Amino acid sequence: MIDLPKRDQQVLEAVINDYIQSGEPVGSRAVSKRYGLRVSSATIRNVMADLEDLGLLYQPHTSAGRVPTDRGLRLYLDSIMKFKELEKEERALIRRAFKESRGDITELLRRTSRILSKFCGQAGVVLWPKLTRTRLKHIEFIRLRPNHVAVILISKSGLVHHSFLNVDEDIKQEELDRYCRYVNELLQDVPLGEIKQRILEEMRKEKILFDQLYSRALAITERAFQATFEDAEVYIEGQTKLLNNPEFADVERMRRILDAFEEKSRIIRLLDMTLRTTMGVSIILGSESELEELGEISLISSPYRRGETQLGVLGVIGPLRMDYSRIIPVVEFTACLLSQLLEEPEGA
Repeated sequence: MIDLPKRDQQVLEAVINDYIQSGEPVGSRAVSKRYGLRVSSATIRNVMADLEDLGLLYQPHTSAGRVPTDRGLRLYLDSIMKFKELEKEERALIRRAFKESRGDITELLRRTSRILSKFCGQAGVVLWPKLTRTRLKHIEFIRLRPNHVAVILISKSGLVHHSFLNVDEDIKQEELDRYCRYVNELLQDVPLGEIKQRILEEMRKEKILFDQLYSRALAITERAFQATFEDAEVYIEGQTKLLNNPEFADVERMRRILDAFEEKSRIIRLLDMTLRTTMGVSIILGSESELEELGEISLISSPYRRGETQLGVLGVIGPLRMDYSRIIPVVEFTACLLSQLLEEPEGA
């Protein structure tokens, strides 16, 4: 972290605030006129040159003002920015927007992405909860037609996951029901992240080798969980709002961004990064994402949880030039509210 003198911090803050509002390079006269720093334009110009030497600002053209670099934005976010208090009316509006989706977790998560997009004016994203972070409540096997079985998994956090298996032989529903009773007795309340290992341990036990019922039940369950953990889902709302940002007016740049949203695995990888590194609000700026195709956007995110269990992450994706001081409190409040709505007495 660079330790800037107070005046340098004030100039950097003024440049970034002006750039966030206008999207245009900021000159020394604009800083002097709008922010009342009580120093001459020449002094501000010298400070801006020093900030450029430190890699915090850059000058797009010789005759233009300065704009912040990713490094300058990071310093601003970590040590200079002043947060805006979320207005009471806005909190009430966000609460009201959630009311219709209570009790349906799928609709609740979709609605969350819409709420984030609406209140922040950018793309809202919600990563579907990680099944490995909760416990098994119930599993059901259903015969759809010969050699085809549907598997319905319900977690204690309220998540419902469907998968479909092709099996080598036709299994009657009565036999599948016996599988369900055995598997539910064996695995109920086991953390989902540990179930595959538990199944493999059971399959290695000698008694299982001589019991075709248990062996087949465990084999089907193991396949079902393999499919479950390979799946990932992210809800995205409002990506077309990025078109309203002048940064993405260039057709080629916009195409790269929209391609990234279309191939959801890239967005999932970006959101996964924040799950591994934060307990609160996280901000990934441009090149920090390590995903070259997403180097022109920022992610403001926060995890949501159920009880003490962190389930997934939600956030806002937009250009580097976002109103962070306003959007961060919206993301934080929305994550807290979603976590409250996911609470149930039985726990995760």
